[in-house]
Amino acid sequence: MAAIALALGASLTWGLADFFGPLKGRSLGALRVLFYVQLSGLATIAVAVAVRGKGPADWAVLLAIPAAISGTLGLYAYYRGVAVGAMSIVAPIAGISAVIPVVVGIVSGDRPSAWQFAGMASALVGVFLASREPGRGRSRLAAGVGLALLAALGFGGYFPPMHAAGNADFWWASLLFRTTSTMVILAVIAIRRPSVSLEPRHLPTLALVGVGDMLGNLLFAAASTTGLVSITSVLASLYPIVTVVLARIVLEERVARSQEGGIALTLAGVALISAG
Repeated sequence: MAAIALALGASLTWGLADFFGPLKGRSLGALRVLFYVQLSGLATIAVAVAVRGKGPADWAVLLAIPAAISGTLGLYAYYRGVAVGAMSIVAPIAGISAVIPVVVGIVSGDRPSAWQFAGMASALVGVFLASREPGRGRSRLAAGVGLALLAALGFGGYFPPMHAAGNADFWWASLLFRTTSTMVILAVIAIRRPSVSLEPRHLPTLALVGVGDMLGNLLFAAASTTGLVSITSVLASLYPIVTVVLARIVLEERVARSQEGGIALTLAGVALISAG
């Protein structure tokens, strides 16, 4: 029960961070926002680990490094997808990352239930419908769909290694994850050389986004100490529900009826995978 509550807590904090962060990214730029988000998250978890005053319990925490590389690249693709497309379309498609830990579970010996198979089928059909914008003559691919699929791959590649790292020591796994993710963003900034200057009025919001994103990682890593990867990962992947609801309420996003059906099927698919 504790693992389920922690994983759902991760989905809530991720859902909030994945709404307000990319929303700021639309006007300020993805790399600029991620720069401050990563730094604030790193500072918070570094202080927490220092106060705890204990070294890593197991070398398996190093698996947080590949998890960070995959997850950070997925997050950047997600920010870029939201910058060019509707958040209510990009978020559910990115949420099908839940399929990857289920597949990993199958390979390692798990047997998905009929509900999980139905959920995967529902999610795939939903992605197809949500990604198509109907128009005169024939439909076309909705803006941001390709980046959303890349985000799904990145997020999916995050869950299995981070689960193993969190099971070893979720505090140090979270610190190593945030350190690596910050280094990835700094490397991209060094190569692309965008401006990272920012008006001070934006800093509190970005700091809260960074803390929220870090908290989601910490809660997921903590859930990994007692929960199976195929359960905690898919429950944490319910974050698009929060993001979509906020996009509808705050941004008043509206899409075609067929895409609304696709969004609903995608979210239902993620929920069925979790319920299985």
